[in-house]
Amino acid sequence: MSPEQYVQEKAAASGSSFYYAFLFLPKPRRIAITAFYAFCREVDDVVDEVSDPGVAQTKLAWWQSEVAKSYAGEPSHPVMKALAPSLEAFAIPQDRLHAVIEGCRMDLEQTRYLDFAGLQRYCHLVAGVVGEVSARIFGQTDPRTTEYAHKLGLAFQLTNIIRDVGEDALRGRIYLPVAELQQFDVKAKEVLDRKYSDRFAALMKFQADRAHALYDEAIALLPAVDRRAQKPGLMMASIYRTLLREIERDGFQVLHQRVSLTPLRKFWLAWRVQALGRI
Repeated sequence: MSPEQYVQEKAAASGSSFYYAFLFLPKPRRIAITAFYAFCREVDDVVDEVSDPGVAQTKLAWWQSEVAKSYAGEPSHPVMKALAPSLEAFAIPQDRLHAVIEGCRMDLEQTRYLDFAGLQRYCHLVAGVVGEVSARIFGQTDPRTTEYAHKLGLAFQLTNIIRDVGEDALRGRIYLPVAELQQFDVKAKEVLDRKYSDRFAALMKFQADRAHALYDEAIALLPAVDRRAQKPGLMMASIYRTLLREIERDGFQVLHQRVSLTPLRKFWLAWRVQALGRI
């Protein structure tokens, strides 16, 4: 299997909303973003699939070394072999890939966040930086697009957190800030035991309202000159925001299930943005 086939299968197998946005890109950019997405998945899988934290730390350290070797022209992993040609072509800084690894390392060291400011730092590393690199690959020309990408990445990650509250609880993780749990009088044990209440629903509505506000702020920040190039990000915004609205309509029943959209619906949402140019 070639490196290109490896990353393509990695991206397709994930079933991620991101995959549908990549389909409409010109081939060089599609190859680059697919390889970058596969890198993010590989690193994230270390945290989610390796049960021994010590082993996971060792694997993340290996990935840091692999990134450094790739920038020196010596990649060994199929993902980095596929990504290597794009590192210079799209001016992707090495520290951005290290930041993604650092964000995943936080999952090994921290299962709670005291306040939203602390959660934001985590979200910046695992999603804002991903958005920044993606914007470069999509064809960013205006420096202001970076701020849009950071904010949109934060909105995506908060949507993921809302969707995955139940799954994360099974792993002993709660990404909802402690201060906000206290604000709505929701005990951590209730979340870990996956117990619903009106208080939990109010807490989740608060989270959803914040995410919606970030989507609006991000889209308003996107410079007109880059709007066409950044269509893939807008496709993802359409898909993710539709998912968030589904979760809201379902009454935030996220403790016992993972709400998702069908592949056909994701493709249709992406196509609509491609065809009409708006969310």
